[in-house]
Amino acid sequence: MSEQLKYDRRHFLGAAAMTIAAGPLFMIGSADAQPRKIKSANTTDAWQGTNKAFETIKQIDAGVLNIGYAEVGPADRPVVILLHGWPYDIHSFVDVAPLLASKGYRVIIPYLRGFGTTRFLSDDTFRNGQQSAIAQDTIAFMDALKIKKAIIGGFDWGARTTVIMAALWPERVKALVSVSGYIIVNLKANQQPLPPKAELGWWYQYYFATERGKLGYSKNTNEFNKLIWKLASPKWNFDDATFDRTAASFNNPDHVSIVIHNYRWRLSLAKGELQYDSLEQKLSEAPIITVPAITISSDFDGAAADGKPYEKKFQGKYSHRILNGIGHNVPQEAPQAFADAIIEVDGYSK
Repeated sequence: MSEQLKYDRRHFLGAAAMTIAAGPLFMIGSADAQPRKIKSANTTDAWQGTNKAFETIKQIDAGVLNIGYAEVGPADRPVVILLHGWPYDIHSFVDVAPLLASKGYRVIIPYLRGFGTTRFLSDDTFRNGQQSAIAQDTIAFMDALKIKKAIIGGFDWGARTTVIMAALWPERVKALVSVSGYIIVNLKANQQPLPPKAELGWWYQYYFATERGKLGYSKNTNEFNKLIWKLASPKWNFDDATFDRTAASFNNPDHVSIVIHNYRWRLSLAKGELQYDSLEQKLSEAPIITVPAITISSDFDGAAADGKPYEKKFQGKYSHRILNGIGHNVPQEAPQAFADAIIEVDGYSK
């Protein structure tokens, strides 16, 4: 792939995904929002990681799911819940978790629906990938574990879920860390076309919109997802062991259905469930985030890396980080920086 195409993809997935795909969500905000503080992390060497898996995966019934999750750290300490995205899994946090546990946190990392050992309790439940369903899963997960409030951090689907939880259930979120900022989906805004170069970045969504794409993803899941890793993190020299460890989570029987529905739903090509309509209506109104927050951008975010498109959406204590030389999988590529953000944002709430 040419350098120009790589740039177009990063620029679109960052700037356009936040400012255009989310549309007018960022036009609302008050002038007295907390000032933005940017620190640059000039990271030049890609983090290779430990290539170790979590020793134990626990399971718990929560809502419509039996959720698989890893847990690290003392059980009686402040809780941090970390949420992965697509096409990743809990091992994006395999190096973050021990860093936080060493600082006295109880770190919990669940597999999202359609990943790893998480399973639907009923064969009859609709395999729904819409944003509010995934957020509701995490609230049900907290309820099942009797966790009233936690620091929430995530990237990709996990970042979206983190911000949605803070918007809809702020009493459950002590503070948050969100990679790429405020990326709540606005279905109406998503119907508006983008400039041609920007549309190029969404090639996989258009592919998933077709039955050919669904079949292709089903037959070539690992090859497809490894390509996404390389495009989203071009400077991350991950090895086969690192990818294969995560690829095992794609063997989930609902993985393809959840991924395809998620992206078709975003383009209004698939319907969600009526039970989530009221939540989606609230999200369409671009709710302000009032809990303490740190947002993180990387090379993946292109022109939006400075955080300006969404800084006014965060009106609690807030700051922004820029990680140079890092791609989309921030917690796995820069685990110390991600862990530091979690620790710092916890201090905002004290």
